[in-house]
Amino acid sequence: MAKRLIPTLNRVLIEKIVPPSKTTAGILLPESSAKLNSGKVVAVGPGTKDKAGNAIPVAVKEGDTVLLPDYGGTQVKLGDKEFHLYRDEDILGTLHD
Repeated sequence: MAKRLIPTLNRVLIEKIVPPSKTTAGILLPESSAKLNSGKVVAVGPGTKDKAGNAIPVAVKEGDTVLLPDYGGTQVKLGDKEFHLYRDEDILGTLHD
């Protein structure tokens, strides 16, 4: 039975992107060359409310590629996959091609 985690409030579930360890030609890459801490958004919470009760939506959406801080987040293991939960304000930005 597969489990699906839906984050609460302004939390975002992210699957970190593992950089390739070698090129398509078979050349091994050093670990420091691919040190971009990024991930793919898997699920987002509904957002929070301000003091007046107005909804504040989450800034990212499912499928976005985001830049993450070096530290923080909560590690979650679902099945054999590893995910991380971050608050919306902890995400540094979105990455575009």
